[in-house]
Amino acid sequence: MTLFPSVEELTRSFSGVFKIDGETITFADRKAFIEKALDSLVVQSVFNPVKTVKGTSRWIIKKAALQFNAVSSSIQSLYEAMGHGKESGYTVPAINIRGLTYDVSRAIFRAGRKNRSGAFIFEIAKSEIGYTGQTPAEYSVMVLAAAVKERYEDPVFIQGDHFQANAKKFEDNPQKEVSGLKLLIKEAIDAGFYNIDIDTSTLVDLDQPTVKEQQRKNFEAAAELSAYIRSLEPAGITISIGGEIGEVGGKNSTVEELEAFMDNYLDVLLNKYQVKTGISKISIQTGTTHGGVPLADGSIAKVKLDFDTLRILSKMAREKYHISGAVQHGASTLPDEAFDRFPETQTAEIHLATGFQNLMYDHRSFPASLKEEIYQYLREHLNNEKKPGETEEQFIYKTRKKGFGFFKKQMWELPVEVKNEIGKTLEEKFDFLFKKLKSVNNNDRVRKIVPAVHITPSLESEITRS
Repeated sequence: MTLFPSVEELTRSFSGVFKIDGETITFADRKAFIEKALDSLVVQSVFNPVKTVKGTSRWIIKKAALQFNAVSSSIQSLYEAMGHGKESGYTVPAINIRGLTYDVSRAIFRAGRKNRSGAFIFEIAKSEIGYTGQTPAEYSVMVLAAAVKERYEDPVFIQGDHFQANAKKFEDNPQKEVSGLKLLIKEAIDAGFYNIDIDTSTLVDLDQPTVKEQQRKNFEAAAELSAYIRSLEPAGITISIGGEIGEVGGKNSTVEELEAFMDNYLDVLLNKYQVKTGISKISIQTGTTHGGVPLADGSIAKVKLDFDTLRILSKMAREKYHISGAVQHGASTLPDEAFDRFPETQTAEIHLATGFQNLMYDHRSFPASLKEEIYQYLREHLNNEKKPGETEEQFIYKTRKKGFGFFKKQMWELPVEVKNEIGKTLEEKFDFLFKKLKSVNNNDRVRKIVPAVHITPSLESEITRS
């Protein structure tokens, strides 16, 4: 892993590939950039301790992505088309990447190109940003670099997932908790996240006497954050915002809850904040939990997912509110035969995360010695997270996601052949899911519906964020 000590050394090393003049960069051609410079720039963007080198590397990648037609975009117009019955028949996969982000993103883009898919989302949750050690600025650059590497030339959708309010902190100091979410939202938008999922469903109070009062804190906070997002939108972009009415892992959502949230959310958004465009989708609870429920032996309990709820609420979301439909969370550990059902029920979007993490850790090529080193670290440093009565297998299953942050560099330095083998298996899984979700052969339509808005990155800003 070669890390350049200065921008001068970086640019001198690739003098025949690109030339920087102030805020302008000229590329020799894509082939030369990919083969001679890109992988090194990715390394600088993640690991270089010199802010000017890290920021300049990120700026170069973003400039290359724009020039080579991998444009960070909002999925808003596509979801508007779904909400008005002009686009349908598939469910959009939204994929959380916790580690090896550049390599995993490449596998996703390969599956996307193979299936001529233009509708899939790269996302990272608020919690994942923390325990995987990936800032929004780093994450977006990894995704865009992967798009360039795999010669992907359709809109690239990058999303902030579960930008979630903490119920206890909100109760103690609502203004402080909302202000913290606003800081994260701004950081994400500045990094090129033009899709943001607000999750204030944690504030729902089922002890209140009416559904409206149960949802009040949820819709009021969601409206405030939506208005804030609209105030930050770059010229030409309407950010796609997601809302949520039922916390994943809680009770299943109902028609009454959807109506109570949407009617009052839209009313507050318009009359208090003078904002007309609200959310483009609504996350609901149908019986799943994030990551699945690990049993004593480490296997995952079977889930009874309520597809009728998905169908009914998606239909109402489209027909009454003209948004894309319902969103399913916590789905990556479902059995393979379940995924056909999502397009059948016209589920707008499905969030997938832990299953890919499991595939990476349990892959035959993942070094057993590194895995044991990670597990031992978790035993020693996160033992306080082990619940009474929990088995060793359950504890490891629930906490190993945090190994991606603690061992980020070690995973990055895995032998190329190991990462290639893992990437190949991931690509096969993504290919399977794209087909099951019927998000195939739609890239031409997506390209026509979604405008390619070029937001020129600022070199100074990229260095400041590094």
